[in-house]
Amino acid sequence: MDKKVIFSGAQPSGKMTLGNYLGAIQNWTKLQDEYDCFYSVVDLHAITVPQVAKDLRANTIGLLAQYLACGLDPEKNTIFIQSHVSAHTELMWILNTMSYMGELSRMTQFKDKSQKNELNLNAGLFTYPVLMASDILLYQTDLVPVGQDQKQHLELARDLATRFNYKYSDTFKIPEPYIPKEVGRVMSLQEPIKKMSKSDENENAYILLIDDADTIKRKIKRSVTDSLGVISYNDEQAGIKNLLEIYSKLSNKTIEELVSMYEGKGYGVLKEDLSEVIIESLRPIREKYLDLLNNKDYLETVYANGANRAEKVARKTLRKVYKKVGLIERKFI
Repeated sequence: MDKKVIFSGAQPSGKMTLGNYLGAIQNWTKLQDEYDCFYSVVDLHAITVPQVAKDLRANTIGLLAQYLACGLDPEKNTIFIQSHVSAHTELMWILNTMSYMGELSRMTQFKDKSQKNELNLNAGLFTYPVLMASDILLYQTDLVPVGQDQKQHLELARDLATRFNYKYSDTFKIPEPYIPKEVGRVMSLQEPIKKMSKSDENENAYILLIDDADTIKRKIKRSVTDSLGVISYNDEQAGIKNLLEIYSKLSNKTIEELVSMYEGKGYGVLKEDLSEVIIESLRPIREKYLDLLNNKDYLETVYANGANRAEKVARKTLRKVYKKVGLIERKFI
């Protein structure tokens, strides 16, 4: 039987956090034998906000290298750069003609971004979810790993697929959210009631996969705790709870074991030990990442092969769409 298809994309911000790793990418490596996985560096999404061209290029390559360093096998997964497959924007235009202004204006992320980018309130921010729908639907995706902040966008993709299928006959699969059995949610080191985010303005709030040992130690040392001085696992001690959860996920020790280990010990001891656990857990990723950045030829081969594979699947879908809406397929002479 054919494997089910999973699609996921991430913007090339240059920052991939410990939260991204434990919450998503660590699970992706477990999916590559069971599913047909498409992972895209969505650089077209990134330009809805101002970018410095050389930084965007570096960050795109950097994210690709981090994917590989985390264990994604380019032989088992289709890993590619979004702008290298023009079918994404071609399908987006067709779906734009079926998207309603009202439903796009209700998108929570558009509301948030329009408030933060009043001087850059461009059409791309408004139609961003339609491009995301195109990303997903092109590959006849069965499952999409989504966080809470992206559920609304997946719903739009489902609505557009259903709308197109009803008007023109079955063309797209209706994608479902992929919810892993174990979700590694990691909270901010500075505001532990919020999820760790790479967009946080406070660099001490997150740990990057490529942070060096001294940086990790500094960030953990500055992480928010409380004045109780007792290491226990409860919602009232959100900072300590977050540190214990990170420790547990990286060490394979249970929360109960950790609480017992640090009974009668201070927060400083816990932070020092946790720093070492994080450093050793991320060391192979950081080393592989730095090695890959020095092997540009290999990275070029990975994203070229990935784009070729993605293009074949995407074009197959796009040809069906063009035929059904009445567009004449181009002939090459």
